[in-house]
Amino acid sequence: MKATLNIHAGLRQKSTILKSVFATTPYKLANITEDKQGQVLELMIMSNSPGILDGDQHAVQVELEAGTNIRLHTQSYQRLFNMQKSASLSFSVNMAANSSFFYLPHPTVPHKASSFSITNNIRLAENCTLVFGEIITCGRKLNGEVFSFTKYTCQTQIFLHEKLVIKENLRLEPAAVNIYAVGQLEGFTHQATLIYLRERSNIPALILQISELLLHEKGIVFGISEAPVSGLVCRFLGLKAEQLHDCLKRIGEFLFQIQGVKTDIYA
Repeated sequence: MKATLNIHAGLRQKSTILKSVFATTPYKLANITEDKQGQVLELMIMSNSPGILDGDQHAVQVELEAGTNIRLHTQSYQRLFNMQKSASLSFSVNMAANSSFFYLPHPTVPHKASSFSITNNIRLAENCTLVFGEIITCGRKLNGEVFSFTKYTCQTQIFLHEKLVIKENLRLEPAAVNIYAVGQLEGFTHQATLIYLRERSNIPALILQISELLLHEKGIVFGISEAPVSGLVCRFLGLKAEQLHDCLKRIGEFLFQIQGVKTDIYA
């Protein structure tokens, strides 16, 4: 199945509005904004499909006009079902000047024999704020499907003023590489990434503050690196999807409080 979701946000006075949306089956988009007069547009991606099926080709595109502020949420965990071949997702975001985009989707759960590839392309103009993350799990532990999927790849490219500033390339292929080996997951079963970009931020101070937020978190390891531009990249390894998701949401809430916007849905 080929599925498309296109989102276009504009500005009316000081409030972000949904100018247009185009969705094909199985996608739907819900506006969950509580404060209709506020600056932030809260949107939730919904689907009437139980997950990604063999042969699916999904494409999501988000356009943010100057000064807009979007928080994009997902409805539930993303399940990748048993496949004979493979499936794919293309996710692109174009951010005009002074716009803000927040996207920390639920974890991805690859079932046995699934093969899935994601391509993320995000383009930022000047004075944009980006919080973007992902979580990949080992599969359905209780079903005995620990790293039973065929392949999972995720390539993320972030451009600032049309210059490539961050490129991430995650590839998990359990049959070809020992997932538990040194330099791989080393006994952990879940991996998460969070990317934050905002011009003129005090990144060394933010790294210390985020580290303090996670100081008493048990069962995870994490590292935070300063990006080549004003921003940071957080990487997590853990054993529980919900725990990692909560960590990302906590950091995302903290980062947006700094810029004076509170995402109450994560409070």
